[in-house]
Amino acid sequence: MVYGSLSSDSVDPIKSAFEKKTGLRVDYWRASSTKVMDRALSEYRAGKPLFDALFTNGDPMRIMAKEGIFSRYDSPIAKKFTKDMVDPELGPRFRNDVIGIVFNSSVIKPVDAPKSLEDLVKPQYKGKLVMPDPTQHTTTTQWVASLFKLMGKEKADKYIHDLAAMKPILVESLLPAAERVTTGETPVAITYIKYAFIFGQKGAPMEYVRLGKMLGDSQYIALINKAPRPNAGKAFIDFFLDDESMKIMARMGEFVGRKGIYPPLPDADKVEFVPMDELGVKGYGEKKKEYTEIFLR
Repeated sequence: MVYGSLSSDSVDPIKSAFEKKTGLRVDYWRASSTKVMDRALSEYRAGKPLFDALFTNGDPMRIMAKEGIFSRYDSPIAKKFTKDMVDPELGPRFRNDVIGIVFNSSVIKPVDAPKSLEDLVKPQYKGKLVMPDPTQHTTTTQWVASLFKLMGKEKADKYIHDLAAMKPILVESLLPAAERVTTGETPVAITYIKYAFIFGQKGAPMEYVRLGKMLGDSQYIALINKAPRPNAGKAFIDFFLDDESMKIMARMGEFVGRKGIYPPLPDADKVEFVPMDELGVKGYGEKKKEYTEIFLR
C-alpha cells in the first residue's frame, strides 16, 4: 500500500511495470500533499499505519520525519543519483515539481499571454486567474512565501498583496487549478507547468509561460516505520527510483531527478529550478494566518 501526491496517470504505468516484474500488487491512494500528510500522521499516531511507503513534497516529508513516521532505508538505487540530488535524511530527490503559469491558448492567444509573474497582476487578468488557496494548500503557502527568492523581499511583499487584490479564484490544490484552464472556465492558472503537457496530450489547448527561473518543490519516497509489509515497501522503493520508473515518469511529463532525462515539454531543458524555502510546522501556521488576512479579507 502506497500513499502519494503524484497523479494516478503517472503512477499507473509504474505500478503495472512493478507488478509485472515482481508479482507484487500495489494499491495506491493519491491526494494533495497536505491530505497525504494528514492521513499518514493520523494513522501513525493511532498506531495502525495501513501503508508501507509514501512519497510527497519535501516540506511535508520533513514534518513527518520529525514525528518519527519513517524507517531509515538506504536504497541501493540511490547511487544512481548525483550527490546534489540526495538529501542526507530523505534520500534521493526523485522529481521536482515546477510551479509557473499555464494558460488556455484558445482563450488567450500566446501573444496576449502573460510573460512574467508580474504580468498576472495587470488589470486584464482580473477574474481570469485561478490558483490553489494559500491559506489551505501547503505547497502554495510555501510557494507564496518563497517568492522573495525570485523577486527580493520588498518586491515580493508588494506582489503578494497585488496578487490577492486580483481576487483569484482559489481552489483546493494545483490539479483543479489546471483543470479549470483546460475548459477555459478560468483561462490562466498558477500551477505545475507539467500540466501543459499532460492535458495537452488529452487535447486541451494549454501552454505554459517560459519564465526561466521557477519555484518548485522536490519529492522524496520513504519506507514507513512499522509498515505492515516492509519488504514489499523496500522492493517498491527500489523499483520506483530505478531507471525504468524514472523514464516512465519523465515520459508522463515529470521533471525527474536524473541528469539528462527531461519531460517532452518544449524547452524543458531551459527551466531553471529554484527550490522553495522550508517553513516547518510553525512557519506554515504563521504564513497561513498571514495569507488569510491578505487573500480572504
